[in-house]
This record gives sequence, structure tokens and C-alpha cells, in this order.
Amino acid sequence: MSHVDAGPKNDSDSEKKTEPAQDSSTGEMDVPKTKLFDAKAILWTFGKCLTALLPVYLAGYYRMSTSLVVFGMMVYAGWKHTREAKEARLKSAIELVSDEHEYISSKSFRSRRDLPSWVNFPDVEKVEWLNKVIQQAWPFIGQYLEKLLTETIAPSIRGSSTHLQTLCFTKVDFGGKPMKVVGVKAHTENEKGQILLDVYISYVGDVEINVEVKRYFCKAGVKGIQLHGMMRVILEPLIGDVPIVGAVTMFFIQRPKLTINWTGLTNLLDVPGLNVMSDTMIMDAIASFLVLPNRLTVPLVADLHVAQLRCPLPRGVVRIHLLEADGLASKDNYVKGVMVSMSDPYALLRVGPQTFKSRHLDNTLNPKWDEMYEVIAHEVPGQELEVEVFDKDPDHDDFLGRTKLDLGIVKKSKIVDEMKKGNKDPNPIVQISVQDVTRDSRICWNTVNPQWEDAFTFFIRDPSKQDICVQVKDNDRVQDLGSLSIPVSRLLSCQDLNLDEWFNLENSGPESRIHINTVLRVLWLDEAAVTSSLLSSDPLSKSSASRPQKTTPHSSFATEGMLRIHLVEGQNLVAKDNMMGGMVKGKSDPYVKIQIGGETFKSQVIKENLNPTWNEMYEVVLTQLPGQELTLEVFDKDMDMKDDFMGRLKMNLSDIISSQYINEWFTLSDVKRGRVHLALEWLPAVTQPEKLQQVLQYQSKSSYLNKTVPTAALLFVYVERAHELPLKKSGKEPKVGAELILRRTSHRTTVCDRTSSPRWDEAFHFLVQDPLNEDLVVKLTHNWDFSLGSVVILVKELLSEPDLMLDQWLDLDGASPQSQILLRAQLKILCSKETESSEDHEEPKRPEVSSIRRKQEEELVQMSSFEEVPPSPVSRTSSVSVPEEEEVPEVTEDPEVSSSDDLRPLHTIPDPSFGAEGMLRLHLLEAEDLIAKDNMMGRMVKGKSDPYVKIHIGDAVFKSHVIKENLNPTWNEMYELVMTSRSTSDVLVEIFDKDVDKDDLLGRIKISLQEIIQSQLTDKWFSLSDVKHGRVHMILEWLPTVTQPDRLQKALQLQSEHSYQNKSVPSAALFFILLERAHDLPLKKSGKEPKAAAELVLGDISHKTKVCDRSTSPEWSEAFHFLIHNPTEEILIIKLSSAFEQPLGSVVLPIRELLSKPDLLMDQWLSLDGAGPDTQILLRAQLKILDSSLDSSVLHRKKPVVEEEHSVSEQREEKAPVAAAVSKESEKKTLTKRVSELAAFTLPVPATLPEEHQKPTSDTHHSPSVPKTLLDTEDLSNVPDSTTSEGGCMEPVKTFGSAHEEQKHMEKAEEQSGKKVSPSVPAEESKVSSSTDVRPQKTSYDPSFGTKGVLRIHLLEAQDLVAKDNMMGGMVKGKSDPYVKIHIRDTTFKSHVIKENLNPTWNEMYEMVLSPDNNLDVKFEVYDKDFESDDFLGRFKLKLGHIISTQYDDEWFTLNDIKHGRVHLVLEWLPTSTQRDRLDQVMQMQSSRIYQNKSVPSAALLFIYLERAHDLPLKKSGKEPKAAAELVLGATSYKTKVCDRSTSPYWNEAFDFLVHDPKKDMLVIKISSAWDQPMGSLVLPIRELLSKPDLLMDQWLDLDGASPKSQILLGAQLKILDSKMAALIAMGSGPVLSNMQTATTGQIKISLSFQKKLTVIIHACRGLVTSSKDSLDTYVSLILLPDKSKATKRKTSVKKKNLNPEFNERFEFDMSVEDAQRRELSVSVKNASSSFMNRDKDLIGQVQIDLGHVDLISGVTEWFDLKEEQN
Repeated sequence: MSHVDAGPKNDSDSEKKTEPAQDSSTGEMDVPKTKLFDAKAILWTFGKCLTALLPVYLAGYYRMSTSLVVFGMMVYAGWKHTREAKEARLKSAIELVSDEHEYISSKSFRSRRDLPSWVNFPDVEKVEWLNKVIQQAWPFIGQYLEKLLTETIAPSIRGSSTHLQTLCFTKVDFGGKPMKVVGVKAHTENEKGQILLDVYISYVGDVEINVEVKRYFCKAGVKGIQLHGMMRVILEPLIGDVPIVGAVTMFFIQRPKLTINWTGLTNLLDVPGLNVMSDTMIMDAIASFLVLPNRLTVPLVADLHVAQLRCPLPRGVVRIHLLEADGLASKDNYVKGVMVSMSDPYALLRVGPQTFKSRHLDNTLNPKWDEMYEVIAHEVPGQELEVEVFDKDPDHDDFLGRTKLDLGIVKKSKIVDEMKKGNKDPNPIVQISVQDVTRDSRICWNTVNPQWEDAFTFFIRDPSKQDICVQVKDNDRVQDLGSLSIPVSRLLSCQDLNLDEWFNLENSGPESRIHINTVLRVLWLDEAAVTSSLLSSDPLSKSSASRPQKTTPHSSFATEGMLRIHLVEGQNLVAKDNMMGGMVKGKSDPYVKIQIGGETFKSQVIKENLNPTWNEMYEVVLTQLPGQELTLEVFDKDMDMKDDFMGRLKMNLSDIISSQYINEWFTLSDVKRGRVHLALEWLPAVTQPEKLQQVLQYQSKSSYLNKTVPTAALLFVYVERAHELPLKKSGKEPKVGAELILRRTSHRTTVCDRTSSPRWDEAFHFLVQDPLNEDLVVKLTHNWDFSLGSVVILVKELLSEPDLMLDQWLDLDGASPQSQILLRAQLKILCSKETESSEDHEEPKRPEVSSIRRKQEEELVQMSSFEEVPPSPVSRTSSVSVPEEEEVPEVTEDPEVSSSDDLRPLHTIPDPSFGAEGMLRLHLLEAEDLIAKDNMMGRMVKGKSDPYVKIHIGDAVFKSHVIKENLNPTWNEMYELVMTSRSTSDVLVEIFDKDVDKDDLLGRIKISLQEIIQSQLTDKWFSLSDVKHGRVHMILEWLPTVTQPDRLQKALQLQSEHSYQNKSVPSAALFFILLERAHDLPLKKSGKEPKAAAELVLGDISHKTKVCDRSTSPEWSEAFHFLIHNPTEEILIIKLSSAFEQPLGSVVLPIRELLSKPDLLMDQWLSLDGAGPDTQILLRAQLKILDSSLDSSVLHRKKPVVEEEHSVSEQREEKAPVAAAVSKESEKKTLTKRVSELAAFTLPVPATLPEEHQKPTSDTHHSPSVPKTLLDTEDLSNVPDSTTSEGGCMEPVKTFGSAHEEQKHMEKAEEQSGKKVSPSVPAEESKVSSSTDVRPQKTSYDPSFGTKGVLRIHLLEAQDLVAKDNMMGGMVKGKSDPYVKIHIRDTTFKSHVIKENLNPTWNEMYEMVLSPDNNLDVKFEVYDKDFESDDFLGRFKLKLGHIISTQYDDEWFTLNDIKHGRVHLVLEWLPTSTQRDRLDQVMQMQSSRIYQNKSVPSAALLFIYLERAHDLPLKKSGKEPKAAAELVLGATSYKTKVCDRSTSPYWNEAFDFLVHDPKKDMLVIKISSAWDQPMGSLVLPIRELLSKPDLLMDQWLDLDGASPKSQILLGAQLKILDSKMAALIAMGSGPVLSNMQTATTGQIKISLSFQKKLTVIIHACRGLVTSSKDSLDTYVSLILLPDKSKATKRKTSVKKKNLNPEFNERFEFDMSVEDAQRRELSVSVKNASSSFMNRDKDLIGQVQIDLGHVDLISGVTEWFDLKEEQN
């Protein structure tokens, strides 16, 4: 050996020695060669340097980041290092092979592990003879392998992908270094009939294989491979004939070590990171063939059953109990080992490819794990259990030691696996599944008769219930080649529990079958006894054709419980936010993280508090398995850096379960101090439905700051299988998945393979808060996109099932009739210990919190316990209180009826801060000695100032009016602001001098808010800072709130004793409202659940809640507050709607009702009007009186000055008496209209006036001339004084009157009803009707009924108006700001103001219902809008008779009483017609005309004659009602008179309504008793009249919500408005605006529509106007206004040289239809060829489209006129 090895060495040495001789012998002839060689070397070195520096140059040239260069250098350095290390290892290994004896005898092997195996182990023998045989055969082995690569492997690779069609092996050389067998170990203690050998292989080859893909010019290859490992060789079976051994089986017990040296493109695989990944992938590929449990079997004789050798049964199952460790090393050291700590140990267990990891234990050197694992032992001896222990660290785990143990021996078994399939050549693969475990076989390529001979092992939990699912697929796993299901119970009846036979495949060809050998082994000591017991159970019934009728879940199903964690508070925490380097002690901003069972909860952050109160609750569902821990950590929240650690706490779940309930303080570890108060409760789940009521009662009384509602029950669902699901549209079977949804929680199953009867066997659980109102929805789909059916399970239905469990087949909705699903649903009540106390009507046991928090909770409990309201279904109460004179019968509670609603919370759960605000009131009185800023003549003449005041409080800013030229101004203004007493804001008062350009500062003062709150009242002169002199007089008052109603009179007296210049009225009270939830809301018209939202309206103030998700029982938990000026008159209206679109109901709450409540508090469920009988809303309303300590005499000390100011203001007001009167009148009308709009949304509102204030009518058939939304001044003057506010404003509740007047009126009406019959009913008729019930079948209306018409006024434009806004004393001609007033009787219409225009265009329309009166004047007045007094621009008037005679008048009218000017009007008198065919023409006009004042032309007039009612229900008190009717159509409403007490009242009143769309509008008539108690209602769709003769309905109609016999007699007639303008527009004519004709610059065609998005299509332009000779380069720009950021701006492409361009471009805007209708589309056509200097002239024309007038849903396509410019 040494002689053979020395040969090459000497040869190389001789070559080296001969080189100098050759050089010397050449003499001078070698000099040029040496110089040439040097030149090449220099050029080569220069090129390498240039190539290396080129990336650096390019990076600097292109200004790339230096980090990229550094990263590239790091990758190159890592690759170079890895490459050199590989080459060094390969070189040393080759040298080792070349001279083995020398290396063994040398000191190179410094450790025992470096020696060959035969040196280490005496039973491993050397086999040099075998190495010599391999060495001689190696060249021929290389030839075989080369042929295999080029002729077999290369074609298969080329056929696998189109990208690899040009792949070829350019070089295949396995070198001259053969594989060596280092040692062989022969086992003697093995079974008979086999020889067991362990062969230690070492291959260090100089192999070189190069691959090229010519298509992509890619070259790659391998140069050098190292492979070391121990291969087991089994020679079996031994036979009595040559060759004695039947087959050879080879495999690696453990993964061998592999190192590959790459070349070419695969050099990249040597980059650090990639090298490990690539080697691992290659090793995985080798392991899939040659590492246990995979084996390579080579048969040596024919007809040998190879599958039994290739796939033997495992040797056995090893159950490993990991108990504990002792004396481990300490690895968690600090300060470089000076401080020694513990370790956090965990264990890794390996048996072959199976690896297990234990949990880690913190801070211990003697851990106790107590864990169990089961592993499969495939080969014994050989396989070993290896245990390694590590220390858990955040960065890198430290090694603590390892040990190895031998495994035991169990029985063995045999498996054979074959299949035939198909008529072409697939690549079959088998997937075998048992429950949720799936295994794949190897792939047999291009064959219909595959032989896999693979073995698989599965754990069987219950042989009588589990199946073996076999699926044969093509290699891509898409095409199914067949399937099979074998019940495991079938093996129980087989001999030796072994089933070895051919099975026919389902969903395949008729002759397709598969050969499977299935062996069952029971893990039990007495195997025979277990087998016999299983056989006795007759398992063959399982394999019958019938489906199972019940589910078979795992025994652990529905065994979980719940851990409820109540985080209460913390104390004495560590301060982390220190200042000045820790010299000044700070605080912390603590929050808590809780981890348990894979869940993490995080509390809110409490700012600057070392004793925080969280009061938060968390819930988590857990099993009772041991070893689970609850970890709590406290941190300090920081903004700029990592949050600071403030301590931790750990508890074993088993301790909590054993004690059930723990409520105590826990000390934090790892910090100096600090403790946390926790209440931990383990809630077992029970199946006792009687416990539910106690749980829900406890739920309603619990309140947490994180808004968590305690869970009442757990719902466990086990989805087993489905049957006969429908096929897909393509005819294929679906891939079925199931989704389970309960409220906002959803779970999904796995997606099964294609089958119409899928099986999942999966379990889920849900948290159920209200079992009475929640539903479980199970949806079945194909791959989550195609619906296959669904089923809805009402959770409350489980309460009536035995053990609260439903286990059966359920039919699927939306599927075939035979489609069903088998599932189990079980409800388990979470029974808390705290609910047990509620059985004795005690307070639930709550953790004790800090004193402040405990006091707040006691106050809340007291407030919420003042009033107990019986549940709504038993006694439904109105939202308005019943008068005291009426006794409400007492209703006893029926527990059977109220079982569902009793469980709802009776009261709200407000936040502790609810109603804690107060009010800051500021009286700005006067100032003195201010600085004069308006100096004249260069400050030579002292001037004055025009002072005003700005007051800043937080984000609120108040601004006073300007006092002209006064250094001692008197403002006398008052401001109010609601805020908390804990606010840290300051009051900043700044005084400025009003100037044209920039206002000058006159001084400022800053007042601490806390000082104002402490002093309650501050009346003081404050000196101004930042200026020389000046002071201001203010009264600053902090008004705390009280719940004493006797303080109200003082607050109201302050309102009447003083008035302010800014028209402010001091508030008397604060009204707090908490809107928590609603119950049983009606569904939408589409049948869907509503997206509930609420709007709260009080006076002119309104608030809106959030829009909830779809639900009939939404929760808001939102609080609001309102300023109350007069609690005896104001009302709160709450409107519920679906996304503020479709009304769902309303409730009206008079504020005066709270004055009779304890603590002025109402906390209860209220019924909703206009909804279902069970629809209710839960709210808390509290009134708090503002307790003012201000003496009214303080405000009158400066009375002369104030009066003087009043006189000055009066002189100013005298300049414009007309304007003041008009503004006052319009203000009253606006507020009256507001009242009507609010009332129209709700059911009848208490709006009765005393009889002496009701408008008398001599004729009972008289109808009001105008609706109540247009009340005149005289009507308003009849309202009592108590309904008028101080500021001259009319409150929305004026029609209610005071409480005293209402009570007086009711007593008076009662006395009258007791003495005589109602005057409207004759006594004889009353007797007849009461006895014989002879009622008239038709109304007896007045002949004048239905004779009115409509006056329609189109105010279009004006020309040549007088200019009133002249400058420089009239020397420079100005313009005017014109507007128009139209007076008809007592009604006034006012147009909008057109700024600076003498030829304005209004384009507005007004309508009014009138009786034909030829002498009625219609007056028109034009004014110029000014700041002080509006200037007169002219007037004219027309007779109504002239308009009626002409019917249609389109002309210019000259203005009188002025020099010049004229107005363009279109006046129409619209007679009424009963010809329904005229309706379409009138409706067409609505869509074709758009007016600036948003008016829509009416299409018809509806006349209503309300005569009488019959058999109305009695009131709740048993008395007859005082019947009144309210008629509502759209925003218009009328009210009848209130009749005396009678169930058959008479009204005989007529009304008329303007109808815009008879096909959609509806008339609602609401009957009530004195506007208090609803008596019934009637909804009349107007479209029903279109099918009546003469469009007339005159009959008795049934009332909804009343008794069956309750009816109302009315006459309703619809009359179409016959418009001449509608006919002209239909013919393409109509009024023309003269002012707009000259501005047209062309037309543009636009399409507008909305389908999920707003879509705008720009089609084309035509007739564009240009001043240039050439054509235009046009494009279109569009934007949705308002849009400050221009995010909606879009542009089309540019069309060259075209005055009629076509674009046809589409633009989409992502917004809702409601948002789109509030926008205005501005479209501009521009010239792209305009020069830079003429950018202001690039606009050709534009059009602005108000999308609120466009039917976006139907879509519109029109030509629009382009204007030169629009403001």
C-alpha cells in the first residue's frame, strides 16, 4: 500500500526537479517566453482588479447606496470563505484516502471521533479486500452511472418541463477515487433466516458532472462529493438454493453526512444561508429513498414477494415518559459570569426522523416535565433514542448535555401494495388517510400497473369508528384515478387482524383495483382478550350501507372549560419615567400583558399612575391538561423606546382549577416592589338550563372598562360529514369546505377532496353571550366560492333538548332535497360561583377595588336601582308619560310569558365618567382704557380702535362682535362650554383691533381654569398683558350640576332678568343621555337585518351614533349631552334608522318627565313608535340642573352703559325695519318647519294647545290654506308666551304649552265631557249610532273640496339692474348683490343672493296651493344685499286672476319705483285634472329641469277629507280617548282638532298635499289620544288612487294597531297638475335664459351611473368655440367637489386639431352612493396647445353637475352645455 502510494509522489517530485533543469538548458531561448508570460500575468491581474472595482465605480456613478456595495462584498466574502472551507475539507479527505496509514499513525486525529469506526469499536472489522474489489470495479461502475444519466435521467428531465428541453450532460466523470467501506459490523442476535450487516461507508470522490441548458445559456455542475454514513444491509430470505440469499435490502438508519462542491451557475449555492438550504434539500431527496422508513430492495431470485421485504411492519411502538432532570449546568450568567443564575431547560428527543420537543421550565436546574411521547421503532438493533437538553434563550439556546438509550423489540408484520388503473400512462401516487393523518406513497412513472411496495403506519384511537381512506391520483394530485374506503372495524373479523386482498376502486374503471395488505396490532398486554372483546361487538354493522344516525366525536369533545380573568388594579408599582437622570422621581404609564393557552391579552395604558385601576375582564377557553401556565407581565408604555419591564407573575392553571375562584393580591417578581389585584375564576360547563337565568342576570350587572360582556355559555359543534351534496355546474363533484358563523366569530373546516359526501370529523367551540338571541349558521361551499347549501341552528332551541345537545342529520337550505349534514351541537352553561349569590338576591361578589373606584361603583348601583321597570312584553308602556289623573292598571308579571325578555339587562351599564361634566360660563362685559391703534396723519392725530375679543379654551374658540371706534367698549356677551372639572386647559383671552388688512393685538390675559373651578365665581377686572395699558371686565363662573329640581326656578329666573347682545340665553340644565342598545328591531324591506343607527334631536342640536353591523339587537353604548334652556318645554326625539336611510322607529321623550323622577334619572327600556310591538330601546337619561351662584344684580351694575348700547343698536336697527321683519318672519317659519319635520318622523307627539289658543273655525268643512310648515306671523302670535325663548327664537316644542296650561285644559275638557255630548255630533245621531250602528258609507264633504290649484313661479333672471354698491362717493360705478322676495298673502319666498352682478340668473322655482281668487296680489321685490340695510332695486305686482286667465306667461317684467331694470319670470297656474295619462308628461319635467334652490316640480295634488272614526280602542286607564289625527306625507304634516272623549269621533276637516311622485309617496294617518297614547294608524300608498275612477277613494278603512273593528272614514282624491311647461319641454321647447345664451362654448356628452362605484364616461364634445384660426388640441378635466386635496381629479387623453373630439373614456370613483349624491361634478374642456404665458386662457368651457339631482342608479346619458366660466 505504501509502495503504491509512493509512486505518484516520486513522479511529482521528479517533475518538479526536472523543471529547473529544463529552464537552465534552454538558455537564452527562454527569456522571451518568460517576458511574455509576465506580460500576460500583469494583464490578467489588471483585468481582475478592474472587474473587482467596476461595481464600486458603477455604484458611485449611479449614486447608489453604499449599503448595497457593502452587502455585495459581505455576500462575496461569505461565499469565498464557504468555498475555501469546502475545498480544504475535500483536499484533506482525498489525502486521507491516498495515505491512510500515515494519517492514522500521525497526530492528525486528535479526537476519538475523527478515527475510522473500526478503530473506535472492536466489533467493527476492516474489509480491505472489499475496497480492492470496489477499486477495480469502479471504472465500470462509472460507465454504468454515466449511461444511466445520459440515457435515462436526462430524457426524463427534458420531458418534465418545456424550459428544460435543451438540457444535456456535457461531462460525466466519476473520477478515480472509489467509494470505500471503512468497516463492517455483523449482528448475531437477530432473527433466523436473515443476515444483518452494518456497513460504514466513506466516499470522497473527485467526481465531475457538468450540465448545460442551451436554451438559456446556463451551465452548472458538481466537482467533488463527500458522503459518510452507516448503511444497514439485510440479506433475506435465506434459501436452500443458489444464490442462498433471496434479496438484498439496504438503507441508512440515520441521515448520512453530505458535502457537495458546486461549479458553474450552481456556485451561488455556496453563498452562506443557501449552502445549508441546498444541502438539506438534497439530503431530503436521498432520505426519501434510502433513510428509514424507506428501503432499497434488490431481489436476487425470481417470483420473490419483494413488498414484504421493502415495507416490513415496524418493530414496535416505544412510549417515552420524560420525567425529570437533576443537576443541570447554569447557563444564564450575568456580568460576564460574576453573577450566576439558573437555566430555562427543555429537552429534544429523537428517534430516527421523529423529533419531539418538551416545554421549557423557567429558572430551574432540576426540571420536572412529566410528559409522554409515542414513537415508532422501525429497525432494532440500530435505532437509538437520543435526548439532548438545552437552555432556552432569546438569541441562541445553550447546550446542556445529551444521552443515548437503546430501544425495545415488538412484533413484526407484512404489507403488499399493488394497483391497476386507466387506459393511458399516468404517474400514479397513493394518498392514505386515517382521520386527520395523511401519507403519500412514492411515484410510479408512466405506468398503469404501478407497484409502490410502500408501508405506512397509523395510530388507531377507536377501530370500531375509524376508516382507512385510499385515494389514487396522478402525480399532479389533480386528477383522481380512483378511491377506496376501508373501515378499520373490518380487520377485527379477520384472522390475525390481517386483511390482505384486492379491492375494487370507486370512481374508476370497471377493472381498476388495488392490492392492500392491512395489519392491525393492539397496544395491550393481553392481546387475545382485547381481540375477543372487540370481535364480540359485531363490528360488521358498521360496513352496512345505512348511514350512521349519530355522530362519533372524540371522547375529549366538549370537555373544555373557561378561565375568566378579572384584572382589577395595581399598587405601588415601580416608577420608570424618571427625570434628570433619575434624580427626580417620576411615574409610569403601566399596562398589562396576559398570556395563557396561546392567547395574549393586553390592557389599556393608564397614564402617569403607580396605583392604576384597569377593571378589565378577559376570557379564554382551555382544556384541563396539566402543565399550562398563566403569565402576567406589567410594562411601562414609552413612545420613543422599548417599553420598560415592571414585573411578572406566573401561575399554574391546575392551581386555579382546583380552587375554582381566586380573588387576591399577587406580588410581582423580578422587580423591587409592586403587586396586582386579580380575580381568577375557572368556570366549568354544565348542561343545566335553569342556571341560564342566573348567569344572564349576573351578566347584566357586570361592567368593565374594556366593554367586555361576560359569556353565558359555550357552544360546542362537531361537524362529521355531509351526504349527497349537489354537483358543480360543470358536473364535477365539489371540493367541500364548511364555514361556521356565530355573531362575529367564524371557523372553517378543511377542504375535502372531490366528493359529494365529504367527511370532516372536526370540532369547534363558540362563546355565546345571549343564547336566546344568537344563531349558528353553517355554510357549505366549493373551495369557499360556490355555495352548496346552508343550515341555521337557533341556539335557544338547544335549551329544550336533552342535555342541551342536538345530534342528528339536518337538511340543507339552497341544496338538493336529499342533501344533509350530520353534526352535533351541544350548549353548556358557564356556571360561575358569583351567580350563586344572585339566587338570594344579593349583590354579585366583586373584587374590592380602590376607594375612589369603589365609591363610583356604589353611586352607579344606587342610581341604576331607583326604578325597576317590568319587562316590555308584559306591560308595554308608551314613550310619553301618562297624566297623573289616569290610573294605569297594575299588571302582574307572568314568568312564562316573560321568560325571554326577563333575561335582558334591566338597566344600562354606563362608564363611571357618565354625567360628570360641568359648565364654564363666561360673561364678557366691557373693557377700559384700551390702546388706540387707528392713528391718523402718521400718528400725529390720536385715533381709536375697533376692538373685539377672542376667547380660547382648549379647541373651542369664541369671538365677540366688533365695537366701532371705541376705547371703552361694552360687549355684554355670554358664552358657555361643557367640560370636565379635571381639564387642565387655560382660558386665553385676546383683544384685537379690527383692520382691513391685519388685526392689531390690544392685549391678552391667561386665566387658570382650575382657579375658576375652585373659586366657583370670579367677577374681576383683568389687566391686559403685552401692552402698555388696558383692562377687561369679565365674570367667570363654574357651574356644578345638581339633581335638585327646586334649583330650576332660579336658573329660569336668570334667563328672564338679563339679555345679551349676542342673543345667548343662559342654559338652565345639562341633559345627559346614554344610548346603550335596542331589541327586536324590524327587518328591512329587503328582508335583511338593518344596520341600525340612531339620531338624537333636541331643538336645533342633533347627534348621530355609529352605524352598527347588521343586527336586530344592536349595541351602541354611546353617550351625548345637550344644553337645556327650559326643561318644561323641550323634548328629545330619537330616530332609529338603517344606515340613516330606512326609518325603523322613534321615541319622543319630554324633558319634563325627568323632573318627577328620583335624582332626575330615567334608566329603562322604552317602546319605539312606528315599529313592532316588542321593539324597545334601552337608555339612560339624566337631567342635571346648573347651580349658578351669580347674583343678577352684578349684571346690572353697568346698566346705563348697557342701555346706551341698546339705544345705539336700536338706532341701527331702525335703518332697516323691513329687513328685520323679514328675517324674523323667516326665522319663525324655519323653526316651525323644523318642528314639523321632527314630528313627521315619529308617531304622534304631545302637541295639544289649550282650547282658547286653538284657531276657531266657523265652518267645519274649512281646510287650511297652507300647511303648517308655512305658518304666518299671526298664527305664531297666538302661541302662549311660555313657548317663546328670550332671543326671539322659536323652540321646536312651542306647540306643547306649559305643564300647568296642559293640565288645566285637560280638566276643563273632562268637565265638559261629563255634562254634554260633543258639539260636533247631534244628540239624535249619537243615540242612533250607539244603538243600531247605522253608519254612512260615504263622506259628506263640502262642494269646494278639491277645487284648489297650484301657482308655480319660475324666477329665471334679471337684466340691467341698478348698481347700488358704488365706490368713491359714487364717482366709480359699482355693481349690486341682488335677490328677490315674492309675497303671496302671508307667505314670503326669498331667492339666494347673486354676488356683484347686474344681470343675475337665479333659475329658482316656487309652488303654492291657492283657491282661485282673481283679486289676490302677487308681489315681487328686488333688493341689493348689504351688511347694514339692504337697498331697494325695484318692485312690481300681478293679479292672480291675470295669471289664471293666461295659465302660462313667459315674459320680462319691468321694475317700478326705480330707474331701470327688468325681471324674467315664467308664471303658471296649474289646474288639476283627473286624467292619469298626463302623469308621465309631468314626471318627465321633473327629470329634465334642475333648479338652483333644489326644488322639484310637483306632479299632483292630494286632497284629503277626514270625516270620522268608529269603534276606537279605549285608553289603558279604561276611559274613552280624546281622539286626534295627524296626517303625514313626506316632510309635510297636518293635525286635526282634539275631539272630546269618544270612541267614534268626528273631525270633518279637509287638507291638501303636494305630491312629487304618486307612484312612490305614501300618506300616513296616525290616530292618538290627545297626542299621547297611539290608537292606531293607516298607511295609504298614493299609487292606489291611480286605479280608482276619477282617482277618488271614499270609504271606510281599517286601522292598523287597533281593535279589529276600528275604522276611519275618509275621502282621498288625487288630481294631476296640468302643466303647459311640461308639454313645451316634451316638444323640446321651454323657457330660455338670455343671460346664459352668450356664454355657451359648445356641448359635451357625459354618462353618469353608480354600480358599486360612481362611473363617469366622457363620450365626446361638439361645436367647440375658439377664437383662433386653427383647431384646438382638447382634453377634458373632471373633479368631484368639494375636494381640497384634488384626490378625485381625472384627465382624458389629448385629441389633436379637432373641434368635435371623441374621447369615450371611463373613470371610476370609489365611494358610496350617499357620498356621491352630496358631491358636484365639475367638468372642464381645456386647450392643451395654449402657451405657458396664456395658461389662464386654456379653459374652453365647463359644466357643473349636481349629482344629487341625477338618478345614478338608473344611469343618465346627456349632452351638457359648456359655459365660459362658473363660480
